[in-house]
Amino acid sequence: MANPIPNLFKIPELKEKILFTLLALLIYRVGAHVTAPGLDVAALKAQFGQLQGTVLGLYDLFVGGALQRATVFSLGIMPYISASIMFQLLAAVFPTIEKMQKEGEDGRKKLTQWTRYATVALAFVQAWGYAVFLQSLPGAVRYPGFGFMASTALIMTFGAMFVMWLGEQITERGIGNGMSLLIFFNIIERFPSALGQTWEALTTGVVSLLAVIVVGVMMVAVIAGVVAMTMAARKIPVQIPRKVMGRGRIREGQKSFIPLRINSAGVMPIIFAQSIIIVPTTVATFSNIGWLKSVADYLQVGTIGYYLAYTILIIFFTYFYTSIIFNPVDLAENLKKQGAFIPGVKPGARTVEYIDSVLSRITLPGAFYLAIIALLPFWISQAMGANLFLFGGTSLLIVVGVALDTVQQMQQHLLLRHYEGFMKKGRVRFRGRQRYM
Repeated sequence: MANPIPNLFKIPELKEKILFTLLALLIYRVGAHVTAPGLDVAALKAQFGQLQGTVLGLYDLFVGGALQRATVFSLGIMPYISASIMFQLLAAVFPTIEKMQKEGEDGRKKLTQWTRYATVALAFVQAWGYAVFLQSLPGAVRYPGFGFMASTALIMTFGAMFVMWLGEQITERGIGNGMSLLIFFNIIERFPSALGQTWEALTTGVVSLLAVIVVGVMMVAVIAGVVAMTMAARKIPVQIPRKVMGRGRIREGQKSFIPLRINSAGVMPIIFAQSIIIVPTTVATFSNIGWLKSVADYLQVGTIGYYLAYTILIIFFTYFYTSIIFNPVDLAENLKKQGAFIPGVKPGARTVEYIDSVLSRITLPGAFYLAIIALLPFWISQAMGANLFLFGGTSLLIVVGVALDTVQQMQQHLLLRHYEGFMKKGRVRFRGRQRYM
């Protein structure tokens, strides 16, 4: 299939999914530019420009700049993401939540409902806190007071709930994961402005043409490396023995494998590390505590302290999050129930130890890979004397991961359609008779 893109719109079902997804994303992007009532956008942007590198600056990245514009979708999908992560972490502590995760469809529905309730609570708390923050900015609010804070909190909470519903609709009726696609488009929306800044820096002589070419080549190489590491996996061989199924039926022995991804934790370790390392800077911005300002100065971007602390946090959270989402005990039990085993390893505790040791070994290079991807933009910016790297490490991993997942889903639709069409149209001769295959 030389060019599958035209074929995407030849399949009615896939065409409807793609058009629905694009329509939902268009609605989301329009809402992300509708400012909440009672605000001065110009004053707000001027004040918000001083908060880059803080928690609010990081949050604004994932909502596509809607936070600094104080739009009705300012909170974006982040309250739902936070609630989902919270329940993933709580599952390791509370057996009730872990049991619901294993109960199949009913358990997942109940857990989804709990996640929605938690999303409403988190969205309201975040919206109220942001309304208080907006009121503290000089000239940003035209009519300050309790009425402004209450109305803004309610509007942004309803906006977050609508965004959550929109993401669920994309997942059910569109193509790809709705929540991930919303963040994906929030990030790539900044790509044109980043290109414009690069062009401005080039025309004004801030950077040379050679520097831009070098950065472009390095970006292509980094993206290729991210794709390779995202799909890289350690395959553990599994043997499924021969089994008598009843009535003389015999299931032949099979060989399979368990794919353990080198980067099982995805982008979450970088997000956790960023959220923690910018806390001192954020708090120091709004306080006059001496020792806290000293810590914030030590952790300023570009310092050895920042790079060292950032790397340690990423490695820690890589192991931590991998242990949360991947349980070798459950995997060993499932293999034992199926009668499958890893060649040369006894079922049970030895299998758990083997899987855990393999996972620990492959997680270390994955953690260093995440640290390098996260720090590479800073190193390139310092070397070139300008911020020409169009994506940060977090943004790059999210964009590549979501793009790969969406392309794979489209490819599955194309392969399925091609397979059905072949079976309907192909004909073979069998003993003088024609049969459709």
